[in-house]
Amino acid sequence: MKKAIIIILAAVLLLSVVGCKKEAKKTTLTVAISPDFAPMEFVDTSKTGQDQYVGFDITLANYLAQELGLTLELKAMSFDACQTAVQLGSVDMSISGFSWTAEREENYLLSDYYIAGENETQQSVITVKAKEGTMTAAESFSGLKVGAQAASLQEKLVQEALIPAGAEMVTYKSIDDAVLALQTGKIDALAVAHGNGEAIISNNPDIAFTGYDFEVDPKYENNVILLNKNSTDLLKKVNEALAKALAANLYDGWYNDAKALAGISTAAEVSYNDDGTAPSN
Repeated sequence: MKKAIIIILAAVLLLSVVGCKKEAKKTTLTVAISPDFAPMEFVDTSKTGQDQYVGFDITLANYLAQELGLTLELKAMSFDACQTAVQLGSVDMSISGFSWTAEREENYLLSDYYIAGENETQQSVITVKAKEGTMTAAESFSGLKVGAQAASLQEKLVQEALIPAGAEMVTYKSIDDAVLALQTGKIDALAVAHGNGEAIISNNPDIAFTGYDFEVDPKYENNVILLNKNSTDLLKKVNEALAKALAANLYDGWYNDAKALAGISTAAEVSYNDDGTAPSN
């Protein structure tokens, strides 16, 4: 009789464990973003909460969550922290205007490419309005300080093209810090994705393009999503959703909408701290 009771209790315990596992079924897609990179991801200051984050990558994140049948949770943090969060597994992925690089391929699972207008296919350099059009060749930057966001494609491009020509590179954790450095004369120029440069110029009439564009290897064109090395099943689903978006020709509309939003008066590129708090907190 005691044995029968023990067997029954064991069965009940097993069923309860199975039930808990079923209840723990994934319902949320957590995505790290760095909202200081218009038109890819930025903040609409007229909104609050999750709704304040807008841009191409935010539209893409919402699309993926819908395709996967999950609720989207955006986690704003610094560009560096986005990458660390993926490696640590504290988020499911990061969508933040990432280009393919060999280092990222080594450290993450990378999605198939998605296409965001000319934001990655064209890489440019901006400066103050008074120097517009004065730097049209790599040699033009000899003896000058050129800024770039740390751990970005632009940093790599400056290293490859402008430092050999005599430029000095200065890196910044956030784009808006780099823009401020440009405006206050701490640097002479700033390397940016062209679409980001357009957004910066539209909100800062004292800034203009230098007239210099980097030669971009096709492998750096377009964008990828970063996932943890253990997320092979999720990667497959993400790539299926991206293929569906490409086939439906959704990207152009998303990019045009994001560019239009980046020009509104309440658009702001906001730099978050590594711990996810806003700078003013």
